[in-house]
Amino acid sequence: MSTNVNHPYFSPNEVAFLCERQRGKMAESQEGKLRLHACAFIEAVSSKIGFPRATIATAQTLFHRFYLFYPWKAFNYHDVAMATLYVSSKMHDTLKKPRDLLMVSYGVRYPELAAKVKHGGGEVEMDPATVDEDRRRLLGIERSVMETICFNFRVRLPFSYVIKVARELKVGKQLTKLAWRLSIDSHRTLAPLQYPPHVLALASILLAALLDSREGPFGVKATDDQRSSHEIVALLGDKGPWEDRFHAQVEDLEGKPPVTILIAAASTTTVATTSPQTPNTPTSPSSYSSYHTPGHTSTSTSSSMARVLQVQPLYTSAQLTQLKIFLRERPHPYPPRDRGPIPGRDNSLFFQEPKTQNGEEETAQSVGGGTVRFLFGPEL
Repeated sequence: MSTNVNHPYFSPNEVAFLCERQRGKMAESQEGKLRLHACAFIEAVSSKIGFPRATIATAQTLFHRFYLFYPWKAFNYHDVAMATLYVSSKMHDTLKKPRDLLMVSYGVRYPELAAKVKHGGGEVEMDPATVDEDRRRLLGIERSVMETICFNFRVRLPFSYVIKVARELKVGKQLTKLAWRLSIDSHRTLAPLQYPPHVLALASILLAALLDSREGPFGVKATDDQRSSHEIVALLGDKGPWEDRFHAQVEDLEGKPPVTILIAAASTTTVATTSPQTPNTPTSPSSYSSYHTPGHTSTSTSSSMARVLQVQPLYTSAQLTQLKIFLRERPHPYPPRDRGPIPGRDNSLFFQEPKTQNGEEETAQSVGGGTVRFLFGPEL
């Protein structure tokens, strides 16, 4: 009997190792673009369906987690995105049928077909055999997605922490809204897999205060009811009672969370997702199947049509670049904490070369037969 243990968080070294293993010969920059495209795809489908933010954020995090354990070349990221959105809808009790998700996704992936629909609320015409095939693929990936979390459906999101921490720190409404937006953008990155939600919430508030203190669109002033941006930066940049209050340390905010969220905010200015060419005959399964093969679409097919998901930018690229330089050059009296080994963690899962059997590489979640036991946490 083999055992798979749920790991809610990973160290940066573990994430880097797992990403490198699963992307194979793909460039790191290409992997980053695909993750952004997939997150934008999930966002677009969810907005058409009307999913709440919690469902969207959880689906994006599940997507990132999936490709830590499974190779990119083995699964089409559109299929994985729909499977993670389906699992997330179950976790948040906002369930939609797989067919409903697929029909909406066709409208996002193939705008030409959506344009032919006479009524705005109508469905895209697709071959029933193709829809059934995609549905079976989605349900097959669903099992793998649940295995990556060891069937632990506990949800950890930073949004409620942003509101509660902002209220405790006397953060103004405008800065709180900005911090909320930054916490949303953090789910386009791997940050939620590396840091707990309360740390992401604190990092979002700190970054919002840094942005406002330097570029100042809000010009937040200190009053009896709220702190100024400069006061928040000074407070979270030094040790104090807030560390015990929020179960975090200043060293946690001096590491990657602010920088990761900053990069996410910069990436949301314009996210371009390239959709495959709409099949000339949607009723023909053969003409559609080529766009569902694992891997990525060809350049000739992708260049036929590009769909740009425009998101309102928070700041210009120049402003964000200047802030990144400022964060890099400013003194750091409290270096990031060394994240030691986690009790009960089997590091061979992460830092051991994958075994091969019959020419196929084993994934971190693959099982060579027999009974599998899934644990919510390590046995201490």
